[in-house]
Amino acid sequence: MDESHPRPGSDELPHLGTFARVAERGSFTAAALDLGITQAAVSQRIALLEKGLRVSLFDRRAGRIALTEAGHRLYDYARRILDLHEQARKDIGGLHPPISGDLPIAASSVPGECYLPALLSSFREAYPRVHVRASAGDSGSVVRDVVTGRATLGLVGKEAGTPALESRPIGTDLLVLIVPPGHAWASRKAISLKALAIEPLVIREPGSGSRCALEAGLGRAGASLAGMNIALELGSNSAIRDAVRRRLGVAFLSRPAVQPELDSGALRAVGVRGLDLARHLYVIHHGRRPLSPAASVFLHFLTAHPLDPDRR
Repeated sequence: MDESHPRPGSDELPHLGTFARVAERGSFTAAALDLGITQAAVSQRIALLEKGLRVSLFDRRAGRIALTEAGHRLYDYARRILDLHEQARKDIGGLHPPISGDLPIAASSVPGECYLPALLSSFREAYPRVHVRASAGDSGSVVRDVVTGRATLGLVGKEAGTPALESRPIGTDLLVLIVPPGHAWASRKAISLKALAIEPLVIREPGSGSRCALEAGLGRAGASLAGMNIALELGSNSAIRDAVRRRLGVAFLSRPAVQPELDSGALRAVGVRGLDLARHLYVIHHGRRPLSPAASVFLHFLTAHPLDPDRR
């Protein structure tokens, strides 16, 4: 046997899963985020498959990727293998008692309001004996709940920033500038940072993941909240939406949190030139405490169903 070109074996099922995710998402970066691993790890798994099969699976041109003919053929096999593996896992798992128990989780505003209801509905169908108890707060309070043990898992809009906690990206989010209809910017596609700096601005309270994302985005653009005209600090997305509708200022909110108002025309979204407010959403847990079976399956479920504003 030619040992210089090892063939993929049964231990490389994760590589097939990674390959399938890249093929479906059309992006190494998006696949890495979905799987909770680094982009380098995704690239390494694809490289191992290509080396073992002695073919190129993706055509990489000008920052875009597409399946080669060999890639299309492998994807058909990979999808069947992965589906069969999942069916076997479910069938064999049926020989064991179903997973049950309480699962206390905490969620900050955007994950809790925009994603958690649909997520829990799907999770309950898969694991009906797991009783999820969800509490709400800003990202700072969610971190505290996980540190103290009041919550086993937390869903937040920023990394925990606490050594005892582990953070895993589980989705993406985008903050948008919202204004009321009739505002001078309502019909514009984008405004400048200079114009933003003099407009009354309504922001979230300290500790909010949305506020941290705004501060980080402004910093990358060479600006800061200190240079903005802060009109109000409010503690919820709904309060900020109401303040903007009442023309108390403009605001940055997660797009899913204001999508109904944008669709109805009650609010308008405006771009800010040079300001990038894309961010990750995270699940956090205590790194020194063992996870219960209920928490473990919820983590696995999150990995398989990443939070995506286009798939709510």
